[in-house]
Parts: sequence; C-alpha cells; structure tokens
Amino acid sequence: MFVIALYNLKGGVGKTASCVNLSHLSATDGYRTLLWDLDPQGAASYYYKTQSKTKSSLKKLLDKDVSLDELMQLTEYEYLDVIPADKSARKLDILLDEQKGSKKQLKQLLKQAQGSYDFVFIDCPPGFSVLADNIFEAADAILMPTIPTTLSVRTYEIVKEYFEDKNLALEKMMCFFTMVDARKNLHIEVMNELHKDRRFFAKYIPYLSDVEKMGINQAPVTGFAPSGKAGKSYSDLWEEIKEGVL
Repeated sequence: MFVIALYNLKGGVGKTASCVNLSHLSATDGYRTLLWDLDPQGAASYYYKTQSKTKSSLKKLLDKDVSLDELMQLTEYEYLDVIPADKSARKLDILLDEQKGSKKQLKQLLKQAQGSYDFVFIDCPPGFSVLADNIFEAADAILMPTIPTTLSVRTYEIVKEYFEDKNLALEKMMCFFTMVDARKNLHIEVMNELHKDRRFFAKYIPYLSDVEKMGINQAPVTGFAPSGKAGKSYSDLWEEIKEGVL
C-alpha cells in the first residue's frame, strides 16, 4: 500500500482537484484506491458525492469507537472508496495533540487499510500543524501542487526548509505545477528555474475551465472529460508519478 498526500502550505493551488483526479486515475488503472478527505472544507467528498454518516467520526476513530473500514464509502467508480470529511476535522489538531506519540497516530490508523488498498490518497488542509506532521510521517510521498508564481516559489522553499529542520525525508517531497499559463513569461521562467531543483515532475496541469467544471459535474475531470486537455494533462502527470513512486 502506497500513501500519497496532496499538500501545500497555502490554499487555492489546485490541491483538491489534483487529489480527486489522481485517485480516479489510480482506480481506472485497476488499483484498489482510497481517498481520505482530511480537509474540513470537504470538497473532495463533494466531488465524489459522499458525505460522512457518522457524527464526529474522526474523534471516534481516534478513540477506537469505530474502525477505518466503518468510515469508508463506495463511490460510483469501481475500485475507488472515500472516507468523507466531517466537522470534527476542524478539531483534528487538538484531538491528535491529546494523543501520546501524536506524530504517528495517522500512520497507525492507516495500518487498518493495509491489504485492502494499493493506493491511499489524502487530501490535506493547508498549513503547518500537528495534523501536517502526522501526514508527513504517514505518507510515502508528499505531492505538492505549485502555481509558478513568486509567492508559490516562496511557499515551496518554506516547506522544504521545514522538512530539513524537522529531519523529515526530503525525498518524499515531490512537486508538480498547476494552473500554468504558458503564455506568461513569468510562469515559464519560474518553471525552468525550479526544475533545476529536481523535485518537480515534467508534466504539469494548465489553467483550464474543465477543471473548474468539476463542481458542476460533481465528478473528476478525468471521468467526465477524459479526452479533453485537462483530462489528458492529469493522465500524463499520473503516468509520470507512477514511474517515480512504483
């Protein structure tokens, strides 16, 4: 089982859209796939038409009143299950901080999925937190979508420094560009510069309206428009990611 976390220090970078599309592509390839929505906004859950049926499910999970399996929901896509977000996700940092060995709690919980799934995707809330530290510990790869702008580059550098300061495995940090406008010289210049760091995949996601239509269709763009430019871009990125992690 390989755990992939979609994370960024800041929001609005295409994190959730990427998590939804990549998990769908994983399932389409025949991999048993789980998406765990840990972002309190619950956008990934919405895209997959799922909703938590258990009140305070994360608290109950940490208290061992429910199992991970009890929180999983089927989607309309074969091989793809979702653990939807619920309101208790807003207090997850506090709940984790109350646990002994809090940085390993998420990793321990994910052991319950071992043998049932080939890939687990985690949609993470932005920011540094106890939850983020848990995710960094539990994930085999931290996929960081990055818009090629000056502020996003600064964010990338801050996250990299955080990994180094915390003695986290830097090789886990894998990045890709999103919302790219190839007509902008700044975007091209930033991409060329950051590719020198060898942490960015070559494939990227352009800024396209099809991605924005995910909310209208309540579906991944790789599901409702797989042959469109956005669908193909995610598919190309997924193929490169597989080469990098398998």
